[in-house]
Amino acid sequence: MFKKGFISVITILLVTFSLVGCGGNAEKYIEVKGSDTMVNLGQHWAEAFMAKNPEVTISVTGGGSGTGIAAIQNDNTHIAQSSRPMTETEIENAKANNVQISEFIVGQDGLAVVVNAKNPVSDLTMAQLKDIFTGKITHWSELGWEEGGEITLYSRQSNSGTYVYFWQTVLHEEDWAPDTMFMPGSSAIYEAVSSDENGIGYFGVGYVKEGVKAINVARTEAGPYITPLKQENIDNGIYPIARPLYFYINGKPEGVVLDYLKFVLSEEGEKVLYEVGFYAITPAYKEQNRKTFEKLGIK
Repeated sequence: MFKKGFISVITILLVTFSLVGCGGNAEKYIEVKGSDTMVNLGQHWAEAFMAKNPEVTISVTGGGSGTGIAAIQNDNTHIAQSSRPMTETEIENAKANNVQISEFIVGQDGLAVVVNAKNPVSDLTMAQLKDIFTGKITHWSELGWEEGGEITLYSRQSNSGTYVYFWQTVLHEEDWAPDTMFMPGSSAIYEAVSSDENGIGYFGVGYVKEGVKAINVARTEAGPYITPLKQENIDNGIYPIARPLYFYINGKPEGVVLDYLKFVLSEEGEKVLYEVGFYAITPAYKEQNRKTFEKLGIK
């Protein structure tokens, strides 16, 4: 009886090792976690890659950049998508878990400040945006819309890379207005602003669609007021609320993870970026990625 059980266990182990050695299902699965801004983009990338590689399964989930970063720090995901760079502290925390962070820039995003489509206000300065979201400006009449009511503020939650970027870049790390409503995702902000004539919020340019209007933003009152809806305004740096989008991977990407990364950075991957509403990376970012590949010994 003991011998039979022992032989059965050995057989199971041999089959298991055989599957792993031959590239079993575990090697054909990629888990991607993180940025809510990038979740729709990530799903489109995954679908396009799986259409060419039907033996591969890719799972893409959101929850915020912080969620993805926490996962990669603990080696609980293959790829973390993030709309903000990892901090030095986060990278050191990853090292403490024997995780060596590799960073790749995979796209660009103009962070759109949006109002309801019926709102006549089209242009705002960075200073005005700061005053709006810190509660110093509270009514649309202060911004030229005499018939407008009290401004309703919608923000992402604090685990979001978009939240962190907006808080640092626009609010200069000052406190949010007390009545700000913190929403769980970009789609939630879209739904709120599109149904609230007095609403204002922000999200990645890929989420701008019917029902909301992207504000033209200027650094100073002198202008110019710049739309985030044109790539050249992001590439040349004249739109003041733009940022790169990141993949974070533990160490040297290999196997299907490397194949997927190369696909994302290819012309086919760029095509998906444009289709979803984001922008391709600049030559400078491409060179940065090339140096990372070279450092990791990847051709």
